[in-house]
Amino acid sequence: MRDQTAAPVSATKPFDPVARAEALERRKIRLIAVLSHLALIAIWEAMVRLFALPSFVLPAPSAIIATLPLPRYDWIGNTWATAAEIYGGYALATVLGVLTALLFTWSRTVSVVVFPLLVTLNMIPKVALGPLVIVWFSYGIDTNILITFAMCYFPILLTTVRGLKEVDPDLLDLVHSLRGNRWQMFTYIQLPGALPYIFSGMKVAVVMAVAGAIVGEFIASDRGLGYLMIQVQAALNTPAMFMAVVLITLLGIVLYLLVLLAERFALPKDARLQ
Repeated sequence: MRDQTAAPVSATKPFDPVARAEALERRKIRLIAVLSHLALIAIWEAMVRLFALPSFVLPAPSAIIATLPLPRYDWIGNTWATAAEIYGGYALATVLGVLTALLFTWSRTVSVVVFPLLVTLNMIPKVALGPLVIVWFSYGIDTNILITFAMCYFPILLTTVRGLKEVDPDLLDLVHSLRGNRWQMFTYIQLPGALPYIFSGMKVAVVMAVAGAIVGEFIASDRGLGYLMIQVQAALNTPAMFMAVVLITLLGIVLYLLVLLAERFALPKDARLQ
């Protein structure tokens, strides 16, 4: 007997010209960004060679890259040390910033008493605070993590507080009427509504995290890319200094991309703050 079963329905998604056009536009923008960076490097190399600029004034990109295989700089070890300071301080600031903002929304008394103190402490220049932190805790990766944390904490705290306060009060009243506790109100209502603001603060804090780690290494440290820059500066080894700057920049770019990736998975496109 002949099989009369129907053919399976195709699971392919319908063609969406708008989505396709947006995807092509995103690829075009990424390609332009890559090409613009490559063009800048090529022009840089050509200008240095054309005008025969001394290496200690402005090294060519080829001279900068040539420092990578030299073992005396210990690029891997120093990069890992700086990465630990940047990512460790940033993660600590993100967690404590969100938790402190939550505490402020739960207790008006704590907010009135503590928040003005945090504002005052944030006004202290972190470069001036760095030597005191080193006197109190000696120097090393842990101390630089604290300096990085101090740089990142307040931007994340401010944006999170604002996001938690922007939640529709009617939703909070609904959860309260259903006998929901504070933690349920936070996880189901406040946190999802505040996520766009939290990610906005996290993006700003990326720049602060990189600056905080390098400030700590400039003041007093025995390893890291900032420490290496101080060491090679005395010998006017400009190519090694540029290489350190490039690696520091890459660490910041990677952290920023990780934040963008987390935002993409956590929020729909329309909910993201530009």
